[in-house]
Amino acid sequence: MQMGENAASKNYHNNHHLHNHHQVFDVSVDVLPQNGSKCFDDDGRLKRTGTLWTASSHIITAVIGSGVLSLAWAIAQLGWIAGPAVMFLFSLVTYYTSSLLTDCYRTGDPDTGKRNYTYMDAVQSILGGVKVNLCGLVQYIGLFGIAIGYTIASSISMMAIKRSNCFHQSGGQNPCHISSNPYMIMFGITEILLSQIPDFDQLWWLSIVAAVMSFTYSTIGLGLGIGKVAANGTFKGSLTGISIGTVTETEKIWRSFQALGAIAFAYSYSVILIEIQDTVKSPPAESKTMKKAAKISIVVTTTFYMLCGCMGYAAFGDQAPGNLLTGFGFYNPYWLIDIANVAIVIHLVGAYQVFCQPLFAFIEKWANQKWPENYFITKEFKIPVPGFRPYKLNLFRMVWRTIFVLLTTVISMLLPFFNDVVGILGALGFWPLTVYFPVEMYIVQKKIPKWSTRWICLQMLSMACLVISLVAVAGSIAGVVLDLKVYKPFKTSY
Repeated sequence: MQMGENAASKNYHNNHHLHNHHQVFDVSVDVLPQNGSKCFDDDGRLKRTGTLWTASSHIITAVIGSGVLSLAWAIAQLGWIAGPAVMFLFSLVTYYTSSLLTDCYRTGDPDTGKRNYTYMDAVQSILGGVKVNLCGLVQYIGLFGIAIGYTIASSISMMAIKRSNCFHQSGGQNPCHISSNPYMIMFGITEILLSQIPDFDQLWWLSIVAAVMSFTYSTIGLGLGIGKVAANGTFKGSLTGISIGTVTETEKIWRSFQALGAIAFAYSYSVILIEIQDTVKSPPAESKTMKKAAKISIVVTTTFYMLCGCMGYAAFGDQAPGNLLTGFGFYNPYWLIDIANVAIVIHLVGAYQVFCQPLFAFIEKWANQKWPENYFITKEFKIPVPGFRPYKLNLFRMVWRTIFVLLTTVISMLLPFFNDVVGILGALGFWPLTVYFPVEMYIVQKKIPKWSTRWICLQMLSMACLVISLVAVAGSIAGVVLDLKVYKPFKTSY
């Protein structure tokens, strides 16, 4: 059960010492027949209220993240033919596997089967065994990596604001080197405060703010790209990508591989798909709503990605920067770039929570099960907040979340070129979470016979994605090795 469940159902669970086999019976006695209840769903939780639109906006918020900004660079490595083609391919795979995944929200029957609240629950109830631990490991390391990546990305954006203003004041004379550490610390402190807000869906407004922000900066990046193309009078770039000469032949190969990782990272949201599905009301069956939401959000994000990536590449050609808005491809209008970077920071502050909350909930649930008697871990203090419902303070939650944020902040300060490392994490997470587990669960769920045509096709899809992931990991590792040559801890300045 998630941590934020309402106190009423919590007490009720404690009073009844429920076991799974008579749970359904118990609930229906206590809470009226399944549909007869106004405030509870069939699992005794408060009624879910999510709709197609809230689900789509959650997905779009999760997907259009800082991934957008490196797409111009990724397309520059691959060229005008392969770049858009690869991006289109990733979007198809992601759409297909997320629609497989929506069928795994309920085990068995799509309308009345037992609900799985998280991705891990689904793997647990459908596949079970060793696979669960494997999945958990990959998923939570991935979320941890994203937290670090976001800390770095937002500090780079804050620095870009500082630098662009300093640059503007000195008329372009002063190179303005500054350290990223203070900005990472600021970001960390903000996240520590926000981490104390328990539960994912209490942040409904956060999702909307983040969606607005991501559109703001992506649109500014897009607009500046179009403006620069218009000023140049031509589309830069070539059909085959960055030219040998600008980079060596081996470098080009590694960078093309890394570009695959960057694009995979831009599509890595299947991890939180089931958590989002768990906020959707029924009827109609949740999986129907989610399939539509997945379609809407993938069409929106892919269109957007294509535009941003292609325009950025058209504007800069081989020189496309690794991060469109902070790589100083654009100097003016400086205030517009500042607005975009502010939007990035606000968005990342929110996205950090969206990705970390499942991890927080997981550790807290585990601790609760391990030490149910421990006062420090289980006791909740109610603190009245004027104008809001009382805040539930839990000491363990406060301490553990603070330590987590501190850890991600320190690692970010140690490894500030984490975009390569995030490339590794994006690529590593892409195959198991976006492809392998959804395919395996679907095969079990729909009882697809071994060696049937459908089974073979699904396995081929899975293998192909594995190869792409491994190649991207190799490319990103090569990137890290190059970065390590010129590296001093805690000393970054741009």
